Amino acid sequence: MAKWTPKHEAPEPLEGPVVATITGGTIVWFVLFLVQLPFYGWFDEHGHTWWVWTCLAGGGLGLIGVWYVRRRDAAIKRARAEEAGAEAGRASTSHTD
Repeated sequence: MAKWTPKHEAPEPLEGPVVATITGGTIVWFVLFLVQLPFYGWFDEHGHTWWVWTCLAGGGLGLIGVWYVRRRDAAIKRARAEEAGAEAGRASTSHTD
């Protein structure tokens, strides 16, 4: 079997409203947890309590995700600002020469 080699370069990753997406997903997990909570007895009788705890775990992991993507977004913006500052510094020194 031949080793697979890519025939073209991978596309750039899509950047979108990552913080809003992760926040929305986290809210959905917590809402699902809260909706299922009144029916905990039914879930327990039928052996499906893991559904409730999965929603809680999804919400908890979502909070970690929100923290992570907010820091990532801030770091990207900081890097772009530093890059723009460096570009402006180079442009101003080239005009004075």
